[in-house]
Amino acid sequence: MIPKRRGYRPAEKVNPHRINEEIDAPEVRLVGDDAEPVILNIEKALHLAEEKGLDLVEISPNAKPPVCKILDYKKFLYERKKKEKEIKANAHKTEIKEIRFSPNTDEHDLEFKRNHAIKFLSEGAKVKIYVHFRGRAIVFKERGELLLLQFAKSLEEYGALEGMPNLEGKRMIAFIAPKKKK
Repeated sequence: MIPKRRGYRPAEKVNPHRINEEIDAPEVRLVGDDAEPVILNIEKALHLAEEKGLDLVEISPNAKPPVCKILDYKKFLYERKKKEKEIKANAHKTEIKEIRFSPNTDEHDLEFKRNHAIKFLSEGAKVKIYVHFRGRAIVFKERGELLLLQFAKSLEEYGALEGMPNLEGKRMIAFIAPKKKK
């Protein structure tokens, strides 16, 4: 059991729309699936909603007069929440895979890492390639940049280099984005 704190009140839920008696405009534009838009005074619109056993919901409060719709408010909120959840589920999340080099990476190692990069790009992930300079190897910045550019060039048919390699601390970083599938 959760102990109650003195002075604690749970936050009241506030509706994102004004419904029924909360609508303060003298007249509203009533729209709906089954009827054409009509301008009515608020009492008549509320009476129509009450006859149907539904709610009068203010859809567009900034319009002159405000736009209202007669519908089941709880069902409307449920369907809206369901749509938002579906949109969120269908949203594509970009994954970034990293491949690390040193300024003295051998040709065989480059080929091995190239195969991994091809696999990542074909799966739709971005590839972050970087050369990590250790100790005095920072003197060979040009060698690192050349290595990244050659690696990116070898992957041209699978992905495109997003920008020139740039040095951040002891790392020279470049990103390769996958090409769109047709």
